[in-house]
Amino acid sequence: MACSFAAATTVSSAPTPASRPLAAAPQSVSVARSAVATAARPLRLAASRSARATRLVARAGGVDDLPLVGNKAPDFEAEAVFDQEFINVKLSDYIGKKYVILFFYPLDFTFVCPTEITAFSDRYEEFEKLNTEVLGVSIDSVFSHLAWVQTDRKSGGLGDLKYPLISDVTKSISKAFGVLIPSQGIALRGLFIIDKEGVIQHSTINNLAIGRSVDETMRTLQALQYVQENPDEVCPAGWKPGEKSMKPDPKGSKEYFAAI
Repeated sequence: MACSFAAATTVSSAPTPASRPLAAAPQSVSVARSAVATAARPLRLAASRSARATRLVARAGGVDDLPLVGNKAPDFEAEAVFDQEFINVKLSDYIGKKYVILFFYPLDFTFVCPTEITAFSDRYEEFEKLNTEVLGVSIDSVFSHLAWVQTDRKSGGLGDLKYPLISDVTKSISKAFGVLIPSQGIALRGLFIIDKEGVIQHSTINNLAIGRSVDETMRTLQALQYVQENPDEVCPAGWKPGEKSMKPDPKGSKEYFAAI
């Protein structure tokens, strides 16, 4: 399956019985029925548009309905490929040591996926300076990961990467993080920023056809680290290091708005 294509969900509706002829009715009743029919048209149109939109949505299934952000990241231990070797990666090993960028992608040897994977690898040193590890995950085997890494970029491969690619052949990691599409057995483009305490502080999930921004991931990570180092401040929209932050109270916020 090409991961550049959006997944489809079939939506069906029950058939509507054929209308029976109506007997002649007073004019007032006819006007009332006409008004109801006119009012119902926008509702039917909205429902039709909603049904069309639903067919373009891939729904992931998580372990439960609790939001992941603000909670401990589900721990896992899995086999991965790094430096053309098979290694084991355990998420909880990073607790107390590093931040983690954990991102899921649908499949190896596809189209949008290598653009994201290599983009994170090319910027790895910047994440490393922020004491952050990058981990990529898909449902492919380590043998598939290895073959893809050993394929040159100009031929659609990855070449050497500066971080591990994790194998989630059991799909348990994708399911635990709420990004698995059960009907297709692949993951949506989920990305999670996990702090040094093992708590998920940010998540974003794209559908299959939409690649992610390394720049925005970096900016969000920097904002997270700033507010953790300065707990009496918050970061406004689009904040970048060196820009003015905000005090989360009526007086402090007025100082921010007066300065911009």
